[in-house]
Amino acid sequence: MEELNKLLDYTFKFSKDISISIRAVLTLIIVLIIASLLFNFLKKIVIKRLRNDDKNKFDTVFSFTSWLMYIIIFLVTLSSSGVNVTAIFAASAALLIGVGLALQTFFQDIISGIFIIIDQSVHVGDIIELDGKVGRVEEIKLRTTRAVTIDNRVLIIPNHKYLTKSLFNWTQNGTLTKENIKVGVAYGSDVDLVKKLLLQAASEHPKVFKIPAPIVIFEDFGDSALQFTLIFALNDSFQAVIPKSDIRFRINELFKEHEISIPFPQRDIHIIKE
Repeated sequence: MEELNKLLDYTFKFSKDISISIRAVLTLIIVLIIASLLFNFLKKIVIKRLRNDDKNKFDTVFSFTSWLMYIIIFLVTLSSSGVNVTAIFAASAALLIGVGLALQTFFQDIISGIFIIIDQSVHVGDIIELDGKVGRVEEIKLRTTRAVTIDNRVLIIPNHKYLTKSLFNWTQNGTLTKENIKVGVAYGSDVDLVKKLLLQAASEHPKVFKIPAPIVIFEDFGDSALQFTLIFALNDSFQAVIPKSDIRFRINELFKEHEISIPFPQRDIHIIKE
């Protein structure tokens, strides 16, 4: 028994102030194993009571929280076992400062990810616009958000950008969105006929909602054209570019049939002779 105690009390000395015994190492390993089993048990209990939509969110937050707890348990166990934790920090101060600076953005991403999950400002399936880039959210992780653009490119967004940039969530109020097409017609055109043809072009498209019905706004008397805006509702704004293109084709076809022209921009040039 004495030999076992001597073996457990054998101390590895790394410097004058830093040393650790075999007993402390074994204690640390046992405590971490117990903590791991306890965390997994608590996780299973909580997940059973959550809805399917909330399970992934809880798993992400729990992963970050459990890592923080592991660090705290690690330090407390070392200190309780007689290890001079302060000396370890003092000896590695320069290294810790460098690591802290390197991990600054990393922790910003993690904290932002927790805010996103708790605030629920973005969900999987939402269509978002950030820095002029549009994508459908496929996965929200603790550090990054994964989205897919309309041309099937993967967009990896660091979560801290949600706090520093203006985020547009196209579908937070539902999947129905209002789209618009602007068109100018020549002066002298029958504006009532223009309105009728624009509404016809939108109403004929199978992806355009009947309710709310498409509307036409006579926006302005432009420099070289009468300016109209056709407004209509779609169920999938992520694919809006395709039905909008179809409607433009149809508008061009209807305008040709009824001899309504879309004018080129016109400018008056005055030549002054000296």
